[in-house]
Amino acid sequence: MLIDALQCGHFDADVFAQLRRGNISAVTVTCGFWEDPLESFDSLGKWRDLIAENADTVAFARTPAEIEAVAATGRTAIILGYQNTDLFGGRIRLVEMFAELGVRVVQLTYNNQNAVGGSCYETDDSGLARYGRELVREMNAAGILIDCSHVGERTTLDAIKHSQKPIAVTHANARSLIPHYRNKGDDILHALRDSGGVIGCAVYRNITGDHYCASITNWCEMVARTVDIAGIDAVGIGTDYGHDNRPEDYAWMRMGRWTRGIDYGAASAAKPGKAPRAEWLADGVSGLGQIPDGLRAVGFNPAELDKLTHGNWMRLYGATFRSN
Repeated sequence: MLIDALQCGHFDADVFAQLRRGNISAVTVTCGFWEDPLESFDSLGKWRDLIAENADTVAFARTPAEIEAVAATGRTAIILGYQNTDLFGGRIRLVEMFAELGVRVVQLTYNNQNAVGGSCYETDDSGLARYGRELVREMNAAGILIDCSHVGERTTLDAIKHSQKPIAVTHANARSLIPHYRNKGDDILHALRDSGGVIGCAVYRNITGDHYCASITNWCEMVARTVDIAGIDAVGIGTDYGHDNRPEDYAWMRMGRWTRGIDYGAASAAKPGKAPRAEWLADGVSGLGQIPDGLRAVGFNPAELDKLTHGNWMRLYGATFRSN
């Protein structure tokens, strides 16, 4: 099995076919960023239609058992996720309702400070707010995995401390390997290791860097160096692969409705546009199918390979997802 803990963008029949060609067993999709509750409900409705129209290649999954069952039919399991807590609209009771609709992964903050806590791009990270602590407890109870990929360092450590279940950084890299605000310091990787959490190594060039994007071997060596920091049980795959994102999509992801100005997100004024794909993914997302052989080539044994490609995510999903 091969599990990708985060992708985003425009999914359609062609993308689903590429996922199958890459032997991707499960993927967490991004259903929203800044959307309010009603817009987020709309997104779920559209995903239901999209899955129904492509039932020959994909199916929803809400538990590890469902992921295995879908993969056994030769299809890709779709896990529903959001990259912000705006879908709850500050209403604690909506957490359970979205969980009942199949949402399984939610990031505490996106690129800005919110009522939950601090973002990786804020000058000062406030830590987990009172509402944030309430939300963490509610997400634990509802069976939603807490994601801290874009979350500030202090807030991430607070979330690990206050959560009764292990958390995830679904799509980032080690900051000691690639210095970037979006990547995570070694103290967070150690805290994930010690609490049963998992970091998903990304392929998004802005946070992965040119060297690790240059070849599958280089990228797998980055994974190996991440394992050296976090341990074999705390590392997985979370590519942050974007499907056919357009200028208007980047404008929404980076600026939402919160500014009249320009914000570059993980990009920069020097490189403001769409980041080029990793060279080893020039033919599209199906290229992720190279990962198992690439990990073998850099020295991982079969048991380690199983953990990196799917086992660590399946363990974490089993510890956090609700069963109904």
